[in-house]
Amino acid sequence: MARIWTALLAAVTAIALAGPTMAQAATTITIDGTHGGRTFDGIGAISGGGGNSRLLIDYPEPQRGQVLDYLFKPGYGADLQVLKLEIGGDANSTDGSEPSIEHTRGTVNCGGGYEWWLAEQAKARNPNIELYGLAWAAPGWIGNGNFWSQDMVDYLMTWLGCARQHGLAIDFLGGWNERGYDKGWYENLHNTLAAKGYGGVKVVGADSGWEVATDMVKDPTFARAVDIVGAHYPCHGGDGGDAVSCGTTADALSTGKPLWASENGSQDVNSGTAALIRSITRGYLDAKMTAYLNWPLLAAIYPNLPYSTVGLAVAPSPWSGAYRTGKSTWATAQVTQFTKPGWHFIDSAGGYLGTSGSYVTLTDGHDYSTVIETSTATTAQTATFAVTGGLNTSSAHVWATSLGSGPDFQHTADVNGAGYTLTLQPNMIYTVSTTTGQGKGTATSPADHGLALPYNDNFDGYATGTEAKYLSDMQGSYEIQPCVGRAGKCVTQMAPVRPIEWQDDSDAFSLLGDQDWGNYTVSADVRLAAAGTVELMGRANSQSRPQSHQDAYYFRVSNTGAWSIVAGDNSGTLTTLASGTTTALGTNAWHTLSVTFQGNTITGAVDGHTAGTATDGRWTNGQAGIGIVGYATDQFDNLAITPGTGSPTRQGPITSGLAGKCAQAGAKVVLADCDGSAAQNWTARNGALMNSGQCMDVTGQATANGTLVELWDCNGGSNQQWTQAADGSLRSAQSGKCLDDPGFTTANGTQLEIWDCNGGANQLWRLP
Repeated sequence: MARIWTALLAAVTAIALAGPTMAQAATTITIDGTHGGRTFDGIGAISGGGGNSRLLIDYPEPQRGQVLDYLFKPGYGADLQVLKLEIGGDANSTDGSEPSIEHTRGTVNCGGGYEWWLAEQAKARNPNIELYGLAWAAPGWIGNGNFWSQDMVDYLMTWLGCARQHGLAIDFLGGWNERGYDKGWYENLHNTLAAKGYGGVKVVGADSGWEVATDMVKDPTFARAVDIVGAHYPCHGGDGGDAVSCGTTADALSTGKPLWASENGSQDVNSGTAALIRSITRGYLDAKMTAYLNWPLLAAIYPNLPYSTVGLAVAPSPWSGAYRTGKSTWATAQVTQFTKPGWHFIDSAGGYLGTSGSYVTLTDGHDYSTVIETSTATTAQTATFAVTGGLNTSSAHVWATSLGSGPDFQHTADVNGAGYTLTLQPNMIYTVSTTTGQGKGTATSPADHGLALPYNDNFDGYATGTEAKYLSDMQGSYEIQPCVGRAGKCVTQMAPVRPIEWQDDSDAFSLLGDQDWGNYTVSADVRLAAAGTVELMGRANSQSRPQSHQDAYYFRVSNTGAWSIVAGDNSGTLTTLASGTTTALGTNAWHTLSVTFQGNTITGAVDGHTAGTATDGRWTNGQAGIGIVGYATDQFDNLAITPGTGSPTRQGPITSGLAGKCAQAGAKVVLADCDGSAAQNWTARNGALMNSGQCMDVTGQATANGTLVELWDCNGGSNQQWTQAADGSLRSAQSGKCLDDPGFTTANGTQLEIWDCNGGANQLWRLP
């Protein structure tokens, strides 16, 4: 296939000026090295906002190194030029909670979390990569809950000191992600950086919208405190939008400061690629933005969390080492492998193609690179180039990535001389460059497999202040600390009070394990540091935002002995299934809790004695977890998950509550008379509905009413995750919309779709 692809591209690439027998060129581009433009600041990505890199550190070698190479190694993959790091604050900021360096005032841990490790790995591969720090949340002690305080400025200075301990120089520092700005605080930050020896750190304001620029124009003192104007999702459609155009403001342009898309993306590693490249090229053409930072860096998160396939790579399975890159990896490479921060744009050599698409050109004064995207074109077109003004005219190299099903990052042709014509196919990215040294990594992922049970961890093998393997904090911060009242080490919840949050509050909890776990027992030793309630979780499946909207069962026991078995769902509803009183846990004493899931029976026990049982069938598979109701510095030890008997996997028909008919798999998912055929035999597992090895899929990841539902290769995308709500509706995890039988029809062959949930009988379904 690759050979055919290369030959095809070579055939449509004319390596000469257009002659009289050739089609008229749609676009003429003069690349003149004497012409100017803004300085290019780089293409990067964001580790944070939040927890989206969590599982990568737990990957085995060599796969962990392979993923890092694909992200950071020059001439290998995405070759990122900027890495933005979350400054952890013990609170969830989308896909998890990242630990603070200072949970309580004055106690600093520079070795916690994984962001320092990630930055070190990035720097080891590319010493020129620049680092950017930004807070989403903060510990609750700061400013007595006020982020815009002297405490927060001092906290950032402490964080910069931790960076120095790790041998890391921070290049850029922001304020509070997407929470506006306080002018006096930014001025204080600017002055404090200079006073504390960090005068080289550039301040980004305000990691929200362009409105900060208006105050900068009005207030010269404030303007001096902000070095870079950073806006989030400034292109068409906003967060996750199509980016067919981008925008800024007259005030932003008049500041004279660099303008950055300091967060962009929020899209699938494959289907979001066209928007990614448009944001880069059209971001400069339309709005003079000189840096693009993709959110997130990668999806190294459990697949039941939001945005589980979003980023430049996907790595949800550390026990197997399985990972994948995507089109977005190589769209990024089409820019980063041919440019460097410090180059400048040639404004006269950038624009919109005659048919459809866009292009930008950058240069270091000798070499140049022109990046072209034809993502909105429907037919082939030609572009004629003339190179002048002292630029390298000896040879240029054409690389291409298909935005469709074709190969990625292929060297397709070389062009010689001061002029040439290219035929540009639709739905492509091209880079024409006089630089060399590009390459495409060859490492491959092993096959994915589940995490086998039994699983147990006594936590004694970890360094104090670090995170336990596979435990992914959703809220609060669970760190390894010496046990109190017994020998060895334990997991301790370190946030004693509610943090300054970015996303809504929830109990402090942490998840671990495989979505395919079904019948099993979770057990752990627990110690309450104060009066309150601890919990063990099981069958934790789909999570919506905020993190309290979690499909799961909870076995909760308080210091008084009050216990309950609770079902939660991803609408945020908690339903108590059973409750009572058992042995009081007290405080500062160790007890063993366990909860067993066997079929539809849930059994909670304290110190080996059954506290109570409940019967419920809504969740059949999912992860284990530990948690605290609220915030306390409670401890957990000897966490174990042991297998039960039998498989809880549900298999059979999906029947309509309106028509009494079945959902039938095919090119589209349709209604049909129930006949027991293989096309009607669905497997409900891990949040997905599968038939013949493929998944029920919302077409194109669209969220509009009327989008058809089809069968597609399973990829873990949120458009393939379904949850049955308490009202009997079947809801897409991506949009929250319901599987719908349009028009209340009962006709065979009716294609199913998604629609706003309305409680109608045509949205009621019975799963196997």
